[in-house]
Amino acid sequence: MCDEFIHPGLVTDDRLSRRSFGFLTGAVAVAAAAPALAQSNVTETDVTVKTADGNCDAVLFHPQGQGNWPAVLIWPDIMGLRPAYRDMGRRLAAQGYTVLIPNPFYRSAKAPVIGDNFDFSNPEQRARLTGYRNAMSNDGIDHDAQAYLAFLDAQAQTNKAKKAGVQGYCMGGALSFRTAAAVPNRIGAVGSFHGGNGMVTKNPDSPHLLIAKTNAAYVVGQAKNDDAQAPTVKDDLKAAFAAAKKTATVEVYQADHGWCVKGSAVYNEGEAERAWTALSAMYKANLA
Repeated sequence: MCDEFIHPGLVTDDRLSRRSFGFLTGAVAVAAAAPALAQSNVTETDVTVKTADGNCDAVLFHPQGQGNWPAVLIWPDIMGLRPAYRDMGRRLAAQGYTVLIPNPFYRSAKAPVIGDNFDFSNPEQRARLTGYRNAMSNDGIDHDAQAYLAFLDAQAQTNKAKKAGVQGYCMGGALSFRTAAAVPNRIGAVGSFHGGNGMVTKNPDSPHLLIAKTNAAYVVGQAKNDDAQAPTVKDDLKAAFAAAKKTATVEVYQADHGWCVKGSAVYNEGEAERAWTALSAMYKANLA
């Protein structure tokens, strides 16, 4: 789980202040503001996914035109679905994937769940997100993952003959491991970035204990400050992958927790691009 020592400071995005224009309007504004990520050949649609616990607001991306593509589920960090993740979904879809990004906190609030300036070091603001996260039980997460993959597989744009991928950031790293175990016959590749020290715990529900139940390749990127706080996590993950005979890369990136997501005070473009390259290579090798 994120805390003020690992995920410090402000998370800013002025697109989040335009709630009256709707979330999709904010996404359109991204295209004008960030041409490198503006993918005119991608269709983006706000959708609702029915789960065992209710209706989840989410966004679906896929390349324009006729065809179908491998599915990918993206789990956001603890600040939830917001324009920065729409940027990611659009970029990934442009590479040839059908992408779903859910609001993981749909049980508690509609996305976006933060404003344009979220201060993670503010105890009151942090407690609100912690409450949203605590409303997600392990069983609930597993059922959500199954519903999200079923939704993806129901889309004409999804190639169900090919394995699906899942990637997650911050708390989403652990959720990606859970997804691979909850839908082992569908998930062929897992990406986890700055997943934190909750990736390996002494609890019976530790994410690393799920690896043996999966049928996927993995790319795991740990933040340097996570590693400094708990240097054995990377070794425990490597040992678990080796014992389960899974193809996996576990690496400590030279950036702090949250480095992959724009808007974070610790966003590191160079290391974020290196993580994206590793993720893309894994998908190309395992979802083809």
